[in-house]
Amino acid sequence: MIHHNPLTSKHFSLNFRGSLLDLKTPIIMGILNVTPDSFFDGGKYQNMDLALTHANKMIEDGASILDVGGYSSRPGANDISVEEELRRVIPVIEKLKATFPNTYLSIDTFRAAVAQNAIEVGATMVNDISAGDDDSEMIPTVAKLNVPFIAMHKSGAAHNRIHANDYQEVTTEVLDYFIKKIPQLRKHGIKDILIDPGFGFGKNVDHNFELLKNLEAFKLLDCPIVVGVSRKRMIYETLNIKADDALNGTTVANTIACLNGANILRVHDVKEAADVVKIIHRLAN
Repeated sequence: MIHHNPLTSKHFSLNFRGSLLDLKTPIIMGILNVTPDSFFDGGKYQNMDLALTHANKMIEDGASILDVGGYSSRPGANDISVEEELRRVIPVIEKLKATFPNTYLSIDTFRAAVAQNAIEVGATMVNDISAGDDDSEMIPTVAKLNVPFIAMHKSGAAHNRIHANDYQEVTTEVLDYFIKKIPQLRKHGIKDILIDPGFGFGKNVDHNFELLKNLEAFKLLDCPIVVGVSRKRMIYETLNIKADDALNGTTVANTIACLNGANILRVHDVKEAADVVKIIHRLAN
């Protein structure tokens, strides 16, 4: 039994350079990794035609935002240069902007130079797994560009997050991080701040489930909540399967996330996530 309506809590909207996106109902962010080594889809979409075909399918399946990433943050992935990251993402963002002008594009990067170049060619949002901690220029750059910013919690450098931190109380500690971080972002002039608890980033399976269970606590921050649990270790290890077989488990986790207050689901499998939102919308209404 639902004791609260997951779709009638705080009403957020995002301003993408003058175009507003309503978050009254949870929306879907489709993952487009143009990397050779991402944990689930590495190497699948490095070719421009394949990337465009996949983007088109995600849009048709219900993605409002496409999140383009050129740097794999999976444990043990190669550290690459800024130049290599730009080489991977900029042509794709340009082509996506030209081909799908009505779809919002996000750049998944922790580097200010990559964010700046991506916004210049058509992205309208920055998704930073380090919340500005790994590049001192990121926060002033996003403020200057005046685009929404997803600040994610993680521990350690982007390319070294294999070991889980020792948390006394993971929800409280991640919440405390954002309580300090959000005023810092606002002070620089970033208006649209979204928070992501960072499932799997310096957290073990127990930590991840604790965060999922307590997701509603993050509503205290008064920012939209982004959840990215798609095909992650917390799901496939729990079910004793491989990431390739973790779609059903992902759908269950996304359902729990929506019921607990997620505003954006960041996923590999858009159609199934969109189905989650439709079912919950029906339940709530």
